[in-house]
Amino acid sequence: MTGIEGQPILTAAAMRAAEERAIAAGSSVRDLMTRAGNGVADAAARIGSGAPVLVLCGPGNNGGDGYVAATRLRAMDVPVKVAASGEPKSDAAKAARAEWGEMVETLGAAEPAPILVDGLFGTGLSRPLDETMTSPLARLTKAARLRIAIDLPSGIATDDARVLSDVPAFDVTLALGALKPSHLLQLAARFCGAVRVIDIGIAVSSDMSVLAPPELPEPGPDSHKYSRGMVTVVGGAMPGAGELAALAALRAGAGYVLALSDAQGAPHAIVRRPWDAKVLDDERIGAVVIGPGLGRDAGAQAKLDTALASERKLVIDGDALSKLDLRRLAKRGRPAILTPHGGEFDKLFGKSDASKIDRARDAAERAQAIVVFKGADTVIAAPDGRIAISPPSNPWLSSAGTGDVLAGATGAMLASGLDPFDAACAGVWLHGEAARRLGKAFIADDLADALTQARASL
Repeated sequence: MTGIEGQPILTAAAMRAAEERAIAAGSSVRDLMTRAGNGVADAAARIGSGAPVLVLCGPGNNGGDGYVAATRLRAMDVPVKVAASGEPKSDAAKAARAEWGEMVETLGAAEPAPILVDGLFGTGLSRPLDETMTSPLARLTKAARLRIAIDLPSGIATDDARVLSDVPAFDVTLALGALKPSHLLQLAARFCGAVRVIDIGIAVSSDMSVLAPPELPEPGPDSHKYSRGMVTVVGGAMPGAGELAALAALRAGAGYVLALSDAQGAPHAIVRRPWDAKVLDDERIGAVVIGPGLGRDAGAQAKLDTALASERKLVIDGDALSKLDLRRLAKRGRPAILTPHGGEFDKLFGKSDASKIDRARDAAERAQAIVVFKGADTVIAAPDGRIAISPPSNPWLSSAGTGDVLAGATGAMLASGLDPFDAACAGVWLHGEAARRLGKAFIADDLADALTQARASL
């Protein structure tokens, strides 16, 4: 059982393909089921401290995993009972039930236990569960003190985070072989609790992965303010937003931050000048952050046009996204990172019923830029198809100015010389870590300040 940072993420189809390759290489379905069930049992015994367990088994291989888990728990002298929604259908699941060999209760008649293990349905569910399953599942999970889901909580689609039925909240979800998109995407992720991966002996690879702590350049004896990265923040009608972005860039590690704004104030480490289009000709500028507080008037458009015409690497956020010409950006041929929230994304790229992953990947390809699709789940996409997904973030980030802080931190990462995709990932990670350290009821100013400790933690 391992943590999720940096782990690959597989869709249902990709997971099936990985299983088929493992079988072709000599493993059997029964082998995979045994490894999965044993891993679930070991985890349930450890985190449940040996308390009595009720395992719920469905008709497919997820239920087969449950029968294996029950058999192993019994061998470990953990009190265990099994309840099933019906007879197993696959040969491997039938064999696992036969090995269990003891009474199997119906879901409706099952009595609760302190530890509940949900093995009704896992990867690949595409339709809602009927009430004969959802009602007992709700009753039994409510009565348990620890709720564990095998692979995914029953009632959740694998790839797009759709909640197909009423789903209870679980404390732990044990992903089999690899993480799936719905372990990280909302609305599904909120029902998964802590997610851990059970190794079932399958080699997995993917162009999607979970955001991991970044490896960032550190200053050396020869470092100076420009070598560490110069960030220029283009201010506008709402100077406070630009100030937050500038402060965040400093706190994230930039060596020099220039705010093109008429605002004055602390910290005095920020260099402030009035807007001058010629400033962006300075080749020492490692990244330009434009959008926070920019405004939407003709002057804002002129500033964006100047930034797009420059040779500088860009972080484009907020108001600048509302004025952005995607075709012009795609033809620009210089690194850029876009950081839209949901409403900005819809306006720029259009609405769609596709998954957030698919939408972000398509947007990155269209813009020929890195796209950070922000929200309770943040998806980072590159034009070459790479995807990183941030684990569920602190809900207290839902306040004004926190996006400006992200833009500034990302600008610092881009100016430091990181690859643009890595820079976007690093900015999102630092932003999330700062929020985690603050806990509750913080404001964007606190978040910007907390980037110092987030950076120091690496």
